[in-house]
Parts: sequence; C-alpha cells; structure tokens
Amino acid sequence: MSRSKRRGSDAGGSGRWSARRKMEAVLRLLQGEDLDALSRQLKVTAATLSEWRDVFLASGIAGLKSREVDSRDEKIAALEKALAETALDLSIARAINTVYERKAGPLAPGKSTS
Repeated sequence: MSRSKRRGSDAGGSGRWSARRKMEAVLRLLQGEDLDALSRQLKVTAATLSEWRDVFLASGIAGLKSREVDSRDEKIAALEKALAETALDLSIARAINTVYERKAGPLAPGKSTS
C-alpha cells in the first residue's frame, strides 16, 4: 500500500498517529493482546492495526512514518552517495601518495599529505 493511502488510515478515531504511537500499538499486538479488543480501545480499525503490524515487521519503525518521500530525499541520497565516493577517492589518493613517498620521497616540500 502506498504511503499516501496509509496516511489516510493514520487518523483512526483520535487524530493523527505518530510512528511511536503506532509502534506502541503494534508491540501490544505482538505481546498477545487481542486485535479486536485493542482496535476498540484505540478507536482504530482492526485492518489498520494489522497493516501497521505488517509494515512494522517488514521495515521497523521507519515504515510507520507517514511522511512521503519527495524529490529532496532522492537528491539527498544522491549527494550522500557522491560524498561517500569522493571521500573514498580521497582516501585512496592519500594511500597511493603514502606508498609513493615511501619509495621515492616527498613530492615537494610542504606538498605531502601525510
């Protein structure tokens, strides 16, 4: 089910549910509380509780967060990947430079990366 459809089921009978509140309800289910009784107590449909449980078991609390993914999240992920690749490239360049300096001496005074 898409996040936007899940967002509609978050309301239950008492307004919007935080991921933490959803998790607490799911943990009560997992500890053996009756689905129908908990549904009535929390004023949330049994189907909604079952969905939260399934999502929680599949992806933990992150899956219970109702914020939709947008283009900024994709951009952030791409930038984080680029940053990691750049850091790796820098680390490799420093290692190569260290090996070169051990064999041939420093490249030039003040230019060493060690």
